[in-house]
Amino acid sequence: MLITGGITTDRILKSTELYNVSTGNWSITGDLITGRFYHTATVLENGKVLITGGVYNDDGESLSSAELYDPSTNIWSSTGNMTIPRDAHTASLLPNGKVLVVGGFSDDTPTNTVELYDPSTETWEMMDNLNTTRIYHTASVLANGSVLIVGGHDDNNYLITVVELYSSLLN
Repeated sequence: MLITGGITTDRILKSTELYNVSTGNWSITGDLITGRFYHTATVLENGKVLITGGVYNDDGESLSSAELYDPSTNIWSSTGNMTIPRDAHTASLLPNGKVLVVGGFSDDTPTNTVELYDPSTETWEMMDNLNTTRIYHTASVLANGSVLIVGGHDDNNYLITVVELYSSLLN
């Protein structure tokens, strides 16, 4: 298990730690390039971990940056930046190995934007927007590769009861 970043009462963390389930021990590994919280972590098919977005300062400014952790070397590296800075979003590993990033805040403004990360090229592509702006939602990959987007809050901070099925990737 990899724990990355976070926030304390006086600072935003860059530190990362690994938990070894078989020994029950924690070990410190290399720091993130950028301290962040409210980010996502996705284990890619090649075993690397993709960290996307998050907040990097006390003003709630969102990050567009993404980082890759290589567990074989314990080294962090930058990868392509998202088009939209975001935090409190979701990131889902798709059956094709790409990562779908959905919604969240963009500098304190909720968004309905969707991006797709391709690990083979380390590039991002904007996709069709959601119908509803969402923060604090869930995203579940279904057997057919579609992503079910459920719940969260909209741009007026109301709870969302509308469910969306994101399937524009099925081609």
